[in-house]
Amino acid sequence: MKRAFDLFLSLFILTLFFPFGLIISLLILFSSPGGIFYRQERIGKNGIAFNLYKFRSMRIDADQLGSLTVGMKDPRITSIGIFIRKYKLDEFPQFINVLKGDMSIVGPRPEVGEFVALYSDAQKKVLEVKPGITDYASIEYFNENELLASSDNPKKTYVEKIMPDKIKINQKYLANPTLAHDLKIIFLTIRKVLNN
Repeated sequence: MKRAFDLFLSLFILTLFFPFGLIISLLILFSSPGGIFYRQERIGKNGIAFNLYKFRSMRIDADQLGSLTVGMKDPRITSIGIFIRKYKLDEFPQFINVLKGDMSIVGPRPEVGEFVALYSDAQKKVLEVKPGITDYASIEYFNENELLASSDNPKKTYVEKIMPDKIKINQKYLANPTLAHDLKIIFLTIRKVLNN
């Protein structure tokens, strides 16, 4: 049932979003050199790596300077990138990941291997389900980049405070991964984006 729901909603959203996606694609192409999409290896269910898709919001090779983004004033972010990040529009290509079966619409956000390597055995339980586009932690840490921007040591803050808390929050979802729960999280996510 969850897979059927993911497929139906992803196809519906991608079809509805297509005209806006074309506009965003053109803005990305004309605002800075580089491609339209950004691919980053993330760790999915059972520890299997996959390529996560996003609209490119940073300058090419920006990830070589670090995997964390520290606020909207991060010099690696392009002019159009600031806008699409603010409204989470850069995340829409992940519905392609959902169609491919790499992700679900709702589930723990997939992490990069660098940070998954730091998980304890208990924390690795989040890898027992497909990662998602949104979850409770995404809502709670909607402005995570700004929190990191205010830190003297963003990586340390993420590893020691934010990441463990996000995993703890995800335990709430893991305890009850039902369709009704998914619908609640989707509603809360939409409300958070609109109120941002």
